Amino acid sequence: MKDFYLIYKNLTRKKLRLFLTCFAIFIAFLIFGAISALQGALNSGVEMSADNRLITVNKINFTQPLPFSYVNKVKSIEGVEAVSYANWFGGFYQEPANQIMTMAVDPDTYFTVYEELILPEGQLSQWQSNRRGMLVGDRIAKTFNWKVGDTIPIQSNIFTNTDGTQTWQLQIDGIFSAQDQKTDTGYIVFHYKYFMETQTWGGDNVGWLIVNTTDSALNQQVSDQIDANFANSAAETETSTEAAFNKAFIEQIGNIGLIIFGVVFMAFFTILIVVGNTMVLAIRERTNEIAVLKTLGFSSPRIFKMILIESCLLSFIGGLLGLGAAYVIVKGASHEMARFLPNLVLDQSIVLQALGYMLLLGLVTGIVPAIRALRQNIISGFQGA
Repeated sequence: MKDFYLIYKNLTRKKLRLFLTCFAIFIAFLIFGAISALQGALNSGVEMSADNRLITVNKINFTQPLPFSYVNKVKSIEGVEAVSYANWFGGFYQEPANQIMTMAVDPDTYFTVYEELILPEGQLSQWQSNRRGMLVGDRIAKTFNWKVGDTIPIQSNIFTNTDGTQTWQLQIDGIFSAQDQKTDTGYIVFHYKYFMETQTWGGDNVGWLIVNTTDSALNQQVSDQIDANFANSAAETETSTEAAFNKAFIEQIGNIGLIIFGVVFMAFFTILIVVGNTMVLAIRERTNEIAVLKTLGFSSPRIFKMILIESCLLSFIGGLLGLGAAYVIVKGASHEMARFLPNLVLDQSIVLQALGYMLLLGLVTGIVPAIRALRQNIISGFQGA
């Protein structure tokens, strides 16, 4: 008699119990997959940050500007490979609810410091030569169905145009993507000089500096030198790695990691109790059958192995279905939430982690009943019947 046939029959002997147990595991891994993808999206700014990239902001607050003269001063510091700068625009499309992260940047250096961004051939030079042009991330372009050549009215909830409106008519000269699908491409960039010429206030300032060092080992040295250069000035600076800056920005809305861990832990703890109790009851019901199997020559280690496999199969059936449902939800949500979050992706690391948890769940919930079956005496087994 094949062991797997016995495992299958034991697993399906009570179909309602099988369904309810699998459904509980299904819900647990649905939650795990969806929340892990959300956490990955929120942390993508940290995970995708370049090791040698620094961000310099005003020491008072990153919303306060820095003098434009700082750009050339930072360029002259030893260990600096490239410097770019950007201004926050506060953009939206058609109505304030359609907010789009929009920045005025230096067209000559922005794509030098962000080497991970990809543009089709010719689009970068086209944009650099068109002062009223803009580049759009592919995630935003897909959301609004924009294409190269379109003229889009982008409005600001901060600045006013010299024509008295808060609207800038910008032409799409290119659509950029990224080497890694988790890199955020949900924003727009346009010419800093055009922005300065057409806005009514703000002066000759920049919002922040983006600095690439020649070697990540020099990050601290360069950071200290930048901040020392502008110490005791009217606009003192604070320089940190891009990863640290993004992490601090995310943590302003709370400890997302702790919240997610709490939700996932409670779901798994509950499922562990449910599945563990189910397996204990299922083995207890089979006391007589286990005694019969041992009488027929089935060794205790063989029965031990069969029970563990049964428990693991139960875990993988519910877990894989839950992970599949999470993939469908994440896939759909990635389009609907394109303007608010970086790409939601159920990537390989999440899948591998989930598979590990499925195996762990199967082993933990199956080990107690398997040990009981291993130790069960044939005579006591029949007496228990």
